[in-house]
Amino acid sequence: MIQALLWDVDGTLAETERDGHRVAFNRAFDDLGLRWCWDEARYGELLRVTGGRERLLADMATRGDAPVGAAAREALARDIHACKNRHYAALVLDPGIALREGVQALLDEARARGLRQAIVTTTSRDNVESLMRSTLGRRWQDGFEVVVCGEDVRDKKPAPEAHERALAALRLSPLECLAIEDSPGGAAAARAAEVPVVVTRSHYFADAAVDGAIAIGPGLHARRGWRPACEHGDDGAVGLRELEAWHASADCVSSFD
Repeated sequence: MIQALLWDVDGTLAETERDGHRVAFNRAFDDLGLRWCWDEARYGELLRVTGGRERLLADMATRGDAPVGAAAREALARDIHACKNRHYAALVLDPGIALREGVQALLDEARARGLRQAIVTTTSRDNVESLMRSTLGRRWQDGFEVVVCGEDVRDKKPAPEAHERALAALRLSPLECLAIEDSPGGAAAARAAEVPVVVTRSHYFADAAVDGAIAIGPGLHARRGWRPACEHGDDGAVGLRELEAWHASADCVSSFD
């Protein structure tokens, strides 16, 4: 039986990547006088690298106008990332980035049922705070017993460290939990920690190959389109009844569409 839900943030709780982080990076480039711009396609490629600073370094490795030395690149990445985080905090407030459809209902249902909930992400704590305060209010942490962020781990997803830290803090076994992720890397991280995972596909990972999830679908807003199919029909949103059925079966599925 599920005792706790372990929530990823970017792409899972909200579609933050395309219209949040990407835009904030581009504004930071402008502020720092860099003639760089990440369009949607390029940012999608860079999402294969986990972590904003790491993403910057990967991009710099392809640029002739980036600093030459490793130390100079690290320093520039830190400056860009700090500036980007300030822009991101503003973006989640104006015009605002909403929770994905179906997320709030499941958060509320889990709380009403008495399930424990945790945030398990490798994005920065500042970014998590900005988004959660905007969407759930200043007391958002009341709904989450554990919050694991990028600063808390040495190895980011797809490494299992974030999930392992959450399990230790909750004092639960992996099979007492269910992770909710949107990406192949997030799913791999949960599976490496032996936590069953469902994948709610996001904009950038709508067609990505996903391996080892117990269920894969288009989002929590609809039961239609999930694999395995929801036992109770296609009408309505995905709730705890569906999650518990998938968790009880615990058969892994893969998608290489």
